[in-house]
Amino acid sequence: MAEERAAALGQTEWRRIAGLRVVMSWPENAYAQPPRVQRNLRARAAGVAGVLLVIAGATGIGVAFSAQKHAPEPSPGAAGATGPSAIHGPSLQRSEPVSVDIPAIGVTSGLLHLGDTTEGAIQVPSLPAQASDAAWYQYSATPGQIGASVIEGHVDSYDGPAVFFRLGALRPGDRVDVQLADGVTAVFRVTGVRKYLKSSFPARAVFGSTDYAALRLITCGGAFDYETGHYLSSVVVFASLVSSRRAA
Repeated sequence: MAEERAAALGQTEWRRIAGLRVVMSWPENAYAQPPRVQRNLRARAAGVAGVLLVIAGATGIGVAFSAQKHAPEPSPGAAGATGPSAIHGPSLQRSEPVSVDIPAIGVTSGLLHLGDTTEGAIQVPSLPAQASDAAWYQYSATPGQIGASVIEGHVDSYDGPAVFFRLGALRPGDRVDVQLADGVTAVFRVTGVRKYLKSSFPARAVFGSTDYAALRLITCGGAFDYETGHYLSSVVVFASLVSSRRAA
């Protein structure tokens, strides 16, 4: 019954999202089954998780493009892997994230906690007030838990580059630190950086359940369609937990 309710909800959410001006076309069964941990929350989110940051930044207006400030694109050599070489890595207990640091691209941001809108769509940081803030999707795993934790951010705003403008410049091996409410810092290593057309976004690979502590960083990218007001692609960074440290 839990799976049937999750599937039914997922189908409803797909139709809702398809009603928005989103450049995509996915089959209704393109989302993954909810993992065992937090099954009730994951079941609720399963149908909409696949469009999390495929639509975030869809309200972006292409400022970076119009100003000839092109966001870095993932290089072919950065594609790497979507998961770690050894899946039985470390994990952490549930603790909500407070902030994220990505030294290689100079990102330090507090984390908003966003869920769903009243219409059932995924919330994204508002423009322009929160373009400099990344956001954790609160119906995903907390960073360091077994499962996929999702952090989103805009690529640009009305004023220019936004918090994840340089996300595409990351490469395998780069570090991502996520500070948690319990005082622990979860340390992730990037395993791959890829760009996907929104019309063929691999929702299952990005948002599906995992048996290791995974992190996904997502923003918009690629060409900007001025007629629709959407970026045509999404940049996805895949990372996995390698260690943790506790504040002194």
